[in-house]
Amino acid sequence: MKNLNKLYINGEWEDWSGQTLKVHEAATGEVMAEVPAAGRAEMDRAVDSAHQAFESWSRTSRDERLAILKQLLDGLNTRAPEIAETVSREVGMPAKLAGQIQAGMPIATTQSYVELLPEYDFTEQVGNSEVQYAPVGVVGCITPWNYPLHQVMLKVVPALAAGCTVVLKPSEIAPGSAFILAEILEGTDLPKGVFNMVCGLGEEAGDTLIRHPRVNMLSFTGSPQTGHRVAHAAADDFKRFALELGGKSASVILPDADLKAAVKGTVNNCLLNSGQTCTALTRMLVPQEMHDQACELAAEAVAKMTPGNPLDEGTRLGPLASAEQRDRVFQYIRLGIEEGAKLVTGGAEAPEGLDQGYFVRPTVFGNVDPESRIAQEEIFGPVLCVIPYSDEQEAVRIANGTPYGLSGAVWSGDADRAKRIAGELRTGQVFVNGGAFNPKAPFGGFGHSGIGREFGKWGLEEFLEVRALQL
Repeated sequence: MKNLNKLYINGEWEDWSGQTLKVHEAATGEVMAEVPAAGRAEMDRAVDSAHQAFESWSRTSRDERLAILKQLLDGLNTRAPEIAETVSREVGMPAKLAGQIQAGMPIATTQSYVELLPEYDFTEQVGNSEVQYAPVGVVGCITPWNYPLHQVMLKVVPALAAGCTVVLKPSEIAPGSAFILAEILEGTDLPKGVFNMVCGLGEEAGDTLIRHPRVNMLSFTGSPQTGHRVAHAAADDFKRFALELGGKSASVILPDADLKAAVKGTVNNCLLNSGQTCTALTRMLVPQEMHDQACELAAEAVAKMTPGNPLDEGTRLGPLASAEQRDRVFQYIRLGIEEGAKLVTGGAEAPEGLDQGYFVRPTVFGNVDPESRIAQEEIFGPVLCVIPYSDEQEAVRIANGTPYGLSGAVWSGDADRAKRIAGELRTGQVFVNGGAFNPKAPFGGFGHSGIGREFGKWGLEEFLEVRALQL
C-alpha cells in the first residue's frame, strides 16, 4: 500500500497534511501505519464527486458494469495475500484463516455478483405496468473493523452493480484493506467519482456522510448505538438505509444431538476471529442434565485453540483488534463472575507469555442466567455462555430472549426436528447441524440486529428504487 497517507476522491489520490490516526498491530500494540483524520470538508468534496458522477454512471449498461466487476475480481485475486496479511496484522485473525475469510470472502462476494448481474431482471411486466428497478443514487457506506474488506465489499459491489455511486468511510482501526481496494479500483475502467474513500473519525467524517443532503442511501455495519444515530439521521432526510448491527446468537443443542460435535461446532464458531464476529454463537443452550458434560467438552475444545501471534503458522486464536476492545471484554468477564456465573475456563487476563498486544484468554462460563448481562449483551470477544434449559419450549424462549436476532444454530439427531426448532427462532439465519454458510443467501437480522439484507439478489435490491410505468 503506497497511499495510506492520502484520500481517494474523484478518481485521484490526494496528499494529506492534516492530523492522522494511528493504526496499531493487534499482536504487539505497535503503530504499523498512520491514516488521514479527514473531516467535514473532505467528506463534502467526496459526496459532491459521487453526486456529479451518478448521472452518467447510472446510465451505463449492464455489460459495462459487469466488465468493471470482473476487473475488480482480478485485482482482488492478485492482491489476496497482501489483503490477508494486512487484515491479520490489524485485526488479529490467524493468517491462514485470514487468507480464507478476510481475503477469500471479498473474492466470493464479487464473484457472486459477476454471476448474478447478467441474470437479474431490472424490468418486469405486471399487467399493464412496466416495473423498473433503478439505482437509488449516491450511497454512503460506513464499515466496521472486524471483517474490514468483507463488509466493504458487501456494500460497494452490489451498489456499483446497481448503478449507484459510492462514498466509503472505512474503520480507522483496520483501514488498510480499504486502501488496497481503492488502488484496485483505480486500475480498472471505473469512471472518476463513482467510488470515493475518505478515512476519518465518525464524529466528523462519518457524521457529515450520514447527514449530507446529496447522499440518497446509507449502508452501515456496526454497533446498535451508532446504527440508531444513522437511522435517525436518515429518517430526518427520508434517506434509504440498511443496517447490520450485531447479535447475541444462540446455539440450541437438543437432547438427541451428537453433543461432542455440537459443542465443538459451537466453540469453533464462537471463537472465530477471537469472537469478533457479529454472528458468533456466544450462547450455548443445553439440556439441564447435559450441562456439566457440555461445559467439560467446551473447556477441552477451548484448550486446543492455541493463542499467539496471528502471523505464526501454529496460532489458532489471535488477539483482539484494539486495547479498547480487549479492556471491554475483560470488563465483561469480571462482570460474569460478579453475576454468579461459573468460570469454567479462561479469565480476565492475557494468556501466559502474551502480555504485549491485545490478547484475551478464551473464556467459558457455565450455569449462566439467561437474563444476566453477559447473556444479553454483545461482548465481541472470545467468551461463551453455557445456559441450561428444561425443555424445547424454554430453549426457544431463551434463544429468542434478547433484543438481537442475527444468527443461530440448532443441533439434533433428527433433521426434521432441527428444522422445526430452527423455524421458531426469531433470527435472520440458522445453521442446522453445522450447515455451511452460503454467500448467495440473504444475510441480515431481526430486531436490534438491523434492517435490510446483504448478499445475493437481496443485497442488490437494497440499492434499487422501484418505478412503475403505466402503459
